[in-house]
Amino acid sequence: MTSTVVYEGNLRTVCSHLKSGSQIQTDAPPDNQGKGERFSPTDLLATSLGACMMTIMGIKARDMEVDLTDTKIECEKIMAADPRRVSGINLTFSFPETLVVDEKTKEILERAAHTCPVIYSIHPDIVVNVTFNWNPATITLKV
Repeated sequence: MTSTVVYEGNLRTVCSHLKSGSQIQTDAPPDNQGKGERFSPTDLLATSLGACMMTIMGIKARDMEVDLTDTKIECEKIMAADPRRVSGINLTFSFPETLVVDEKTKEILERAAHTCPVIYSIHPDIVVNVTFNWNPATITLKV
């Protein structure tokens, strides 16, 4: 077993990772009768994609002796109605200004990010847009 989820009432859950004991709380978002004081489950979907892509990119970068420390990803989920679901995810990677890599390295790292298990697990109807803001160029890819 990986985790447990306990419902606390008032549309809030506590999710516990069994191996580490770390916890995440969720709330329903304000547009779905919640308080929006924590990540919503659908927020976690978009955030999970960003974290997974960064992790796989980080593994490849470490192998290449490239330091991606302080890389930031802005994650945006887009909701649709009828049925209520995530219809899109926009991820924007911003790399530190101190990071200097050549075009080949950028390409290798971007390809690595697109091999993460979460991206392969997302339904094909969900539109995923990924932007890599390398300094100074910006590259946008649609998946």
